Amino acid sequence: MCIGIPGQVVELDNDGYGNAWVDVCGVKRRVNVRLVCADDADMAALPGKWVLVHVGFAMSLLDESEARDTLEALQAMGEVEADVGYFLRGGETDAIR
Repeated sequence: MCIGIPGQVVELDNDGYGNAWVDVCGVKRRVNVRLVCADDADMAALPGKWVLVHVGFAMSLLDESEARDTLEALQAMGEVEADVGYFLRGGETDAIR
């Protein structure tokens, strides 16, 4: 199964490769954001915005309402789909809290 998960950009990496740190379900992950940024000005405006993350890349921008609705749906799926729950917990086996 391939899923994208919403995350909120918390800071830019400034590594020159288009990476940012994104909070995904409470875990900060390094994510490449160049697919959603046309230039450095767009990238500078990213902190605080929501993105859909798949395999380390931001695939699209989301508004906060859509991001929260998607997270809620994924968390409900995580209760019945072990793979989704595992992903949401960042590889931890404890239940989502």
